Amino acid sequence: MVNSLSGRFLILTVIFVMLAEVFIFVPSVARYREDYLLARLERAQIASLALLATDGMIDDDLEAELLNNAEVLNVVLLRDATRQLILSSDHMTPIARSFDLREPSAWTLIRDAMRRLVTTGEETIRVIGQPVNQAGLLIEITMPSGPLRDAMIDYGLRILLLSAIISIFTATLLFVAVQRLLVLPIKRVVGHMTSYAEAPDDASRIIEPRGSVRELREAETALQSLQTQLTGALRQRERLAQLGEAVAKISHDLRNILSVTTLMADRLEGSNDPTVQRTTPKILASLTRAVNLTEATLAFGRAEEPAPKLDRVKLADIAEDVVENERLSGESDCIAFVCEVPATLVLRADPEQLHRVLSNLVRNARQAIAAQGGPGEIAIRGLEDGEGWRIEVSDTGPGLPQKALDHLFKPFHGGARKGGSGLGLAIAAEIMRGHGGRLELVKTGPEGTTFALHLPKGLAA
Repeated sequence: MVNSLSGRFLILTVIFVMLAEVFIFVPSVARYREDYLLARLERAQIASLALLATDGMIDDDLEAELLNNAEVLNVVLLRDATRQLILSSDHMTPIARSFDLREPSAWTLIRDAMRRLVTTGEETIRVIGQPVNQAGLLIEITMPSGPLRDAMIDYGLRILLLSAIISIFTATLLFVAVQRLLVLPIKRVVGHMTSYAEAPDDASRIIEPRGSVRELREAETALQSLQTQLTGALRQRERLAQLGEAVAKISHDLRNILSVTTLMADRLEGSNDPTVQRTTPKILASLTRAVNLTEATLAFGRAEEPAPKLDRVKLADIAEDVVENERLSGESDCIAFVCEVPATLVLRADPEQLHRVLSNLVRNARQAIAAQGGPGEIAIRGLEDGEGWRIEVSDTGPGLPQKALDHLFKPFHGGARKGGSGLGLAIAAEIMRGHGGRLELVKTGPEGTTFALHLPKGLAA
């Protein structure tokens, strides 16, 4: 029970209620003591008036009875500036303390009351007060402290008992209220979470917000949104797994087809036709990259790029090869290609993966410019900055649409052009992370788009 929310709330409620009762108990006991002493002064005054009415002609037994009824030892009344000992007892002990009840401060009453409670010995005390109904200037009584302390303890115990009953009753009501308003709804949410965790792909197990408390309903709404997103992600993951299996099967057959095509292309190298001799090496290079890609897909069989095989490569050679391949496209007639890479710029990278990254970026730029009808320009630039090596691919196309910006490097969220799969930038970003670098969008808009590839200097030759 102590480890439960309702149990701790019950304990805290009892503690706080009792603490509040302590602050009530102290002034209450002080007020009770004051009323007790004022009552003794009033009784003593009545006894004194009875004696004055008979001009003091009473016997000792009657005087003792008056003092006993008033619960005092003697009475002094100040009338007409004359101090008179009206009633007195023969059994007087020295006075230990004196208390003046004529306009006492609250702190004085509390201090004297607490001191009386902790003082256990019997004492004789003097109490000074103002006579009621203007029956004199001052009244003074002497009385034992024992009955006063006993009465204060009895009153305090009754106050504590009442406080305990109020605390238990209040705590019980709060416990029931917390159970109904908080604990049971929280248990319902926990139950939904447990049920959802057993089958997160089951949309029927997503929680429906029903909380009557605003904060709890907000929590249920947030949980519903999280579960909805997770269920969608799991379904997409399942579709991607199925797609990966299909791609592996296609890659297996495609590798065989490409292998035969490569063998046929090898025979073209023996041709004496100048055009065939010029285009055959490019065909063989493209086929080799396609075969390597299909083999990598079969080898890994997952949505991750293999670790790069780092080598010393000239960026200019890769960039010019990418540009030359894109020029062969039928859409490149109205596009100017610029390759501003120093011939001496040598990087340590995976040449095949770096070629794929640049090809993806340049192809996207070419298709964007062709979609708007051209003309345009695509540029590849290589330079060194403070962080390492920087390769920029820029174009003068129409810029990326908002849909592409929202999921720029996420696969299968729709490409920048109609019909695109959205894989190109995701693959490029993953390859750059494998190199220890990053791919970032520098700018995009009606004036064009610029992507930057960053490679740390640790990878530079």
